Amino acid sequence: MNNDKLLLRALRCEPLARPPVWLMRQAGRYLPEYQEVRRKAGGFLELAKNPDWAAEVTLQPIRRFGMDGAILFSDILLPLEAMGMPLIFNERGPSLPEPLRKLEDVQRLRAYDPSVELGYVGETLKRTAAGLPAETTLLGFCGAPFTLASYAIEGGTSKSFLELRRMMYHEPEAWELLMDKLCDAVSDHLLFQIESGAEAVVLFDTWAAALTTQDYQRYAKPWSQRVFDRLQGKAPRIAFAGAADHLVEELASMRPECVAIDHRTDIARAFDRVGPNIALQGNLDPGLLLSTPEEVASRTRAILEHVGARPGHILNLGHGVFKTTAPECVGAFVQAAQEFRHDTREAVLAPPDKR
Repeated sequence: MNNDKLLLRALRCEPLARPPVWLMRQAGRYLPEYQEVRRKAGGFLELAKNPDWAAEVTLQPIRRFGMDGAILFSDILLPLEAMGMPLIFNERGPSLPEPLRKLEDVQRLRAYDPSVELGYVGETLKRTAAGLPAETTLLGFCGAPFTLASYAIEGGTSKSFLELRRMMYHEPEAWELLMDKLCDAVSDHLLFQIESGAEAVVLFDTWAAALTTQDYQRYAKPWSQRVFDRLQGKAPRIAFAGAADHLVEELASMRPECVAIDHRTDIARAFDRVGPNIALQGNLDPGLLLSTPEEVASRTRAILEHVGARPGHILNLGHGVFKTTAPECVGAFVQAAQEFRHDTREAVLAPPDKR
């Protein structure tokens, strides 16, 4: 690993002249070159499971825009399939047609060896690493146990999470067994990604914001904490929860190297909320990328000026790129970050703690 890479230095909260930049979902449907590969693959799962194609689409935005991080092209639901749940992707998105509704369903979930059932993910990482510029950090990821539980129980996405709440509140034995199994599956998957070349990893808790702080502390956080504990010292860890301003302190208390915030959180104030020695990732509204390159560049510079010279900032969106985004607007976002310069003499930082 090249520890001088800009993104890795930011994760160590080193003062930098400019922040590193990458985007969630930066490899995907907004790029015409992605659409060409997708047509060859025939479907999302076929694309994600083919290391040559998946590596190619991971590299495409790096070739076009030169982001400082390349995130693995994959999906958070693949561990559920490896555990025995049928997984379908169609025009409406992902679905799991045999959702978990009772203890016996949870008991049938199997443990798995990611190097076997998800070996194609490791191959994708290796092939991507071989094609990356020396200065680009390779990122792996997985869904957090709570978010995977929400998909497994609901059978797909949900607005109200009624079935999830029923199990969470009324079937504690099933809930805790499910979360234990998912914790092991997530940890094993991320460790395998690190062994395969991921230099940092993101734990996406996409649906954590559905919980109050009290419920998050009881029903979700303990298992995410266990994942982070198992990864400690293996690679830098980034914690993300969408639309979860009320959980920023909870994410920081798990002591990841970085907390990723969405666009509804004031990023300058968030530095005080997470405390010293934890980096922050964010947080342009992805909807701004639907405007014009000039507006994107202006709003990007405004965020960077708002952050100031605080060390440990990784510029990103508050969520993933929309499929109708113009590539020119992504380019404006990345270029604005690359051209921006801080006066690092203004940066004051205590020495990083020993995590």
